[in-house]
Amino acid sequence: MVSRQTASRLVSATVSRRAFLGVTAVSAMRILGANDRIRCATIGVGGRGYYLTSKFKQLGADMSAVCDVYAPRLEKCLQAASPGAVGHEDYRKLLEDKSIDAVIIATPDHWHAQMAIDAVEAGKDVYVEKPLAHTVEEGFRTVEAVRRTKRLAQVGTQRRSYELYQEAKQIFDSGVLGQIRLVNTWWLNNWETLASWKMEGKLNWELFLGPAPKRELELIRFFHWLHFWDYSGGMVVGQGAHIVDAVQWMMNSTVPLAVTCSAGKVNWPGAEIPETCCMTVEYPENYLLVFTVGYKAMHYNPFNDQLFQFHGSNARLDLGRESYCLYPQGDEVDLKSGRQRRMPGSFESASLAHIRNFLECLRSRKEPIAPIEMGNSTNVVLAMAIASLRTGRRMKWNVAAKQMES
Repeated sequence: MVSRQTASRLVSATVSRRAFLGVTAVSAMRILGANDRIRCATIGVGGRGYYLTSKFKQLGADMSAVCDVYAPRLEKCLQAASPGAVGHEDYRKLLEDKSIDAVIIATPDHWHAQMAIDAVEAGKDVYVEKPLAHTVEEGFRTVEAVRRTKRLAQVGTQRRSYELYQEAKQIFDSGVLGQIRLVNTWWLNNWETLASWKMEGKLNWELFLGPAPKRELELIRFFHWLHFWDYSGGMVVGQGAHIVDAVQWMMNSTVPLAVTCSAGKVNWPGAEIPETCCMTVEYPENYLLVFTVGYKAMHYNPFNDQLFQFHGSNARLDLGRESYCLYPQGDEVDLKSGRQRRMPGSFESASLAHIRNFLECLRSRKEPIAPIEMGNSTNVVLAMAIASLRTGRRMKWNVAAKQMES
């Protein structure tokens, strides 16, 4: 079987960015006037891609093109896009359209980096879903391409745009928590099994695989790609991307010292990656992040399915999906809460604010709130967690070499 690194090099060699686009980033760039409508396109229109297409359109973007390797999803999303939108099976054809200002990437993880690189090379700005990439090397290549082409890139870690989390960040920056040496986080829920799907239209399996190792079509791999090593890192990466990014933002951290990840058995028939994992991240700022993901726990309402506990020397901050509560230090048996806020049902506002920030930056050319370097810092942690989980070793980060070591 061809290794992932070899396959990636083959794709890069056969899909020459400048060759298939025939333009440079500078020549393809359209200067937006105050009254110009921003033209966007979505690559990968499954659940998240469909959602983003509809929300970008709601916020005023002209969703002029959509792309997917699976015809039924493409046809469905064309109905959610703007009138006259064009559908593509191959994202490279979409990138040839010089009128498109920005591209939304919501494909499986293993395609994120290459598509983002190709998009900025084509003169497009990029909104890329988390995680930024699937390997450490891909993440750094993406950062280099974005900065060299002088394009804008927003990573889809929407908590940075969420009013509730911005308030929590202000609490951190005030110093009221004191010194923080431990951050405990978890994300729990219950999925009984991986749902069964059947093919309902044309699928370009080769385009789906892209830089991943070649293999015969398996429907479970297509419909449940999150749970296979070739395309993702499972729930510990899918949910951990949000957790790690939020902690590093609150704690003003970038890269870790080391990462260790362990897991139980796989409890979903057909999946490769365990749904119950625990990650420990050591940071040079002298604190530990412990993140546990478990999708064989009881079912939770989304308001209660996740929690950050920042254990300061003077106070503890509990930060949920839609709430926070500050607990000052005290000797009482029952903890007495200080500042707190509960906003049930408000989380969608985070995605809308994140999209709005990106659209505003397309006009102002200011840096988005979740820039490419922040996405890459999170990607480093997640890639190290995958390596630790698969090898059973503690992975250390070599800052100078920009690589992990066991």
